[in-house]
Amino acid sequence: MKEIIKRYTNGEITIVWQPSKCIHSTVCFRGLPGVFDPRRRPWITPEGVTSETIMEQVKKCPSGALSIADIAVKQKTEMENPTTSTLIEVNANGPLCVHGALSVKDAQGNMVEMLNKTFFCRCGASSNKPYCDGSHKKNGFQG
Repeated sequence: MKEIIKRYTNGEITIVWQPSKCIHSTVCFRGLPGVFDPRRRPWITPEGVTSETIMEQVKKCPSGALSIADIAVKQKTEMENPTTSTLIEVNANGPLCVHGALSVKDAQGNMVEMLNKTFFCRCGASSNKPYCDGSHKKNGFQG
């Protein structure tokens, strides 16, 4: 099955959305409703706010479903916020959170670059493995 990847641009930066990774945390549209509105089509309209504001909001995406595609912007962000180490945080009764840049290779051999935070399932119930989809909240995972 081919993965769906959507791109939205304001002419300066491009927001990439990978719906299969989305855990519907609502962080995006609660933080920047003028850009992210799931009731609208297209649901991402990056016009009207600065690229920096969009980049700051995209960084907060807990699943990595949202990212910035432009290499120049990515390099600038990495230079301003270098990641010299990787931190793995165990969330009580929830996912593993990996802070920092990493590459994830899926079962089909596809590589995905993750820059900020990546949440990995620990409960085994995610329908979006290896990523967390919030299933631990429904199944009462303890760990």
